[in-house]
Amino acid sequence: METSPKNDIDRKARLQLPPVHASYRPPKLRIHDFEEALVLHTVEDAMAEAARCLHCPNAPCQAACPLHNDIPRALSLLEAGDITGAARVYQETNPQPEACGRLCPQHFCQDACTLNKAGKPIDMRRLEAFIATYQRRHGDMPLPELPPATGKTVAVVGSGPSGLAVAESLRRRGHAVVVYERYPRPGGLLVCGIPKFKLSLDIIKAKVHWLEALGIQFRCRTNIGTDITITQLQEQYDAIFLGIGTHEHIYPGIPGEELDGVFEATEFLCRGNLPAKMLPPAWKRPHTIGPRVHVLGGGNTAIDCLRTAIRLSNVREASCYYRRSQAEMPASAEEYDHAVEEGANFVWQVCPTAFLGDEKGKLRAVVYQRMTLCEPDASGRCRPEPIPDSEFTIEADTVVLALGYRPERDFTTHIPGLETNGRGTIKVKDQHTGETSVPGIFAAGDVVRGSDLLSPALADALHVAEAIHAYLRSQQSPGA
Repeated sequence: METSPKNDIDRKARLQLPPVHASYRPPKLRIHDFEEALVLHTVEDAMAEAARCLHCPNAPCQAACPLHNDIPRALSLLEAGDITGAARVYQETNPQPEACGRLCPQHFCQDACTLNKAGKPIDMRRLEAFIATYQRRHGDMPLPELPPATGKTVAVVGSGPSGLAVAESLRRRGHAVVVYERYPRPGGLLVCGIPKFKLSLDIIKAKVHWLEALGIQFRCRTNIGTDITITQLQEQYDAIFLGIGTHEHIYPGIPGEELDGVFEATEFLCRGNLPAKMLPPAWKRPHTIGPRVHVLGGGNTAIDCLRTAIRLSNVREASCYYRRSQAEMPASAEEYDHAVEEGANFVWQVCPTAFLGDEKGKLRAVVYQRMTLCEPDASGRCRPEPIPDSEFTIEADTVVLALGYRPERDFTTHIPGLETNGRGTIKVKDQHTGETSVPGIFAAGDVVRGSDLLSPALADALHVAEAIHAYLRSQQSPGA
């Protein structure tokens, strides 16, 4: 039975308790497979770590969480051994706690923890992952009782985090939901953009099966715009949600981009991480990666590509080339540290100017130019400028472009009346409603925000689901 955090706890005594953090598999072991690197708490360790929570009256961790999870209440239940109760607390606000507990950066809840002042914040992200994983592994994930069917239907385009969150929220409200996905399996970014060593495929598979049992239909291998048009969806459904993410890669615009051996990040990650049955047909050919891999970019995707390359059996050297310094690198410090532990190499303040190929059109080398950092640009980071006559050439067998993403313009520009912003993201009236310029079409996640983190996208998606529900209720019922 659920209980509330105690108001009479001895905070001074709790301050003296030692941290009991989750751990990681040793680098020398984990680089040889794609199993999860994170080692979750044991039950006893999780309870001990939860017992350090001070249950602050203002709950700064809850306020800092984009989903506003009631972390103190969940930890109180965990401390008492009620793991199922703790899991249900997270599920009140978070439809994907297993993923968030593994993928959220610490700068949300964990950096807000009062115990940071003592240098030992609660390992609350990993406790969330432990709680949700324990519940799944012990088969304690009952389906909610659904309200009577509303007779309303919703098409969700994209089965990434936002799409799954909207689909679940609307199904819980009695609406019929069909999710369209162009890849062979549902999951979107969680499958195609996150390596298995960070998020096991079993987690997404279990979530999708649970959603199917809830009554949500998935139609994979379906391209909206070719297999079925938006106009056809408008004719068949009462509302449409666009959770298509940002899948169009940004290219450097230099000679040699077309060479064999130059990969987009998503293709490289998918073919390196996923079994052939989960790949689109064009990616099922043998994944020929040479021993010298260069990853271009400085975000978390670049780190994911580096760590994936290290795990491929024929790769001898995996290096990241970034045009700014480490201080400006947008990847999280935690992700960078994991890559360094695993043997990744980093080369700072260089920018590619050309990819060189052999007579067969195969990549053989990259020409780089050294950069100097000038005044900050719009991002607040120092702007890189090329240093004249500083070019140098390095042999390479494989280049992975991890320079960022934007929404697919071929998709958004073919929706009649849909307004977009200059960077290609969908323009909405408000991020909490997700209303686009087309009545009945809503959007949230990266296609609205631009490439962002998991929990803010989920928070937006849940708000937009409420707005879609209100929109559907305002429509006249069939036959009325």
